[in-house]
Amino acid sequence: MPIASINPATGEILQTFEPLDAAGLDRRLALAEAAFHSYRTTTFASRAALLRRAADLLDQDQEAIARTMTEEMGKPLTAARAEAAKCAKAMRWYADNAEALLADEHPAAADVADSGAARAYVRYRPIGAVLAVMPWNFPFWQVIRFAAPALMAGNVGLLKHASNVPRTAIALEELFRRAGFPEGCFQTLLIGSGAVEGVIRDRRVAAVTLTGSEPAGRAVAAAAADEVKKAVLELGGSDPYVVMPSADLDAAVRTAVRARAQNNGQSCIAAKRFIVHTDVYDAFTTGFTEAMSALRVGDPMDEATDVGPLASRQGRDDLEELVEDARTHGARIECGGGRPDGWDTGYFYEPTVLTGITPAMRIHLEETFGPVATVYRVADLDEAVALANDTPFGLSSNVWTTDPAEQERFVRDIQAGGVFFNGMTASHPALPFGGVKRSGFGRELSGHGIREFCNVTTVWIG
Repeated sequence: MPIASINPATGEILQTFEPLDAAGLDRRLALAEAAFHSYRTTTFASRAALLRRAADLLDQDQEAIARTMTEEMGKPLTAARAEAAKCAKAMRWYADNAEALLADEHPAAADVADSGAARAYVRYRPIGAVLAVMPWNFPFWQVIRFAAPALMAGNVGLLKHASNVPRTAIALEELFRRAGFPEGCFQTLLIGSGAVEGVIRDRRVAAVTLTGSEPAGRAVAAAAADEVKKAVLELGGSDPYVVMPSADLDAAVRTAVRARAQNNGQSCIAAKRFIVHTDVYDAFTTGFTEAMSALRVGDPMDEATDVGPLASRQGRDDLEELVEDARTHGARIECGGGRPDGWDTGYFYEPTVLTGITPAMRIHLEETFGPVATVYRVADLDEAVALANDTPFGLSSNVWTTDPAEQERFVRDIQAGGVFFNGMTASHPALPFGGVKRSGFGRELSGHGIREFCNVTTVWIG
């Protein structure tokens, strides 16, 4: 079946593409293998020059690329511009820092004296073609945060993007080609999800990284494990947003709205479960509900829009089911709870706040991928920590407290890949990103991310 680009604000089919057939896919895998053979021997300086050129082109083309993202997945245009700018920043960061991050490591001579070595060190070497199975919600950023470190390490990239953002996927390949990367260093594979396993099992593919749903992660991890290939998984999240009595409540409310509604609520690291100490619960919930109600839902191309459509009809339908299940089991709808008036076309959903959540409701444990927030009242620190951890996910977390003892307790006990105090979770090229539990394993970004797909080689010289 053709791969279709559909505008989620209107339901209009923008363009269709024929997926690669077996012969076309084989040619691209062969090209990746050939490209790696020579590209792996290039210098950090030459790779950095290419990546900086790609960042410059991205800055120049920011408006066109932002519009493509908005047309394909519905994020507000202002957010799409910011995403493109963030990508360029990350590319320059890796261009500036990759050589130092992958520098040879020399243990102290005394530590290896009894090994018989006159000299010993560790070198990070590229491993080959890395397949990236990427999602639609941040269609440029998710790809760049894999591609920039992979290319700087001397690997080559193969992108299997989400099938609803094919024009963005093609724009990414064109960006690296125009920047001057050798042919085959970065290729987009227009294939369906059913073809992914075969690519993972192909001998010319060295490793795989996936950002996506838990079922997709299980399938990719199983195939990679069967082939004894490295995998990095960033899966779902149901991040807690804890508010304690010492918090700056006005700032906590303002940030809570951004943390929940960013990207139309479609972010793995968006705050989703708001866990509020009873002493500030009423004030927080009132302010949060008012602010969520005031968000403007509408055309994502309109500069004044705060929340655009969900990326797909299925995504909106799934969200409706979770909210309706909660309503049926006694949850209180503080605001929203349905499709907005005046938007009969497109996949829009109102910013929604729910209270009175119980474990009997699906929404208590399932991820809400849209502008829907659940608010819980807790009596003390112990209850806040327990509820924050009462989820199968462990991607990141947000905690509002100025008490150093409380901060240390959350750092010690929160089951997540990150703890952000008095602010909202965000990814940054210099900080590692990833989760625990069913949010996946491995890390992206920072030095940890660039080393994930390197051969950590021990060199011993007698």
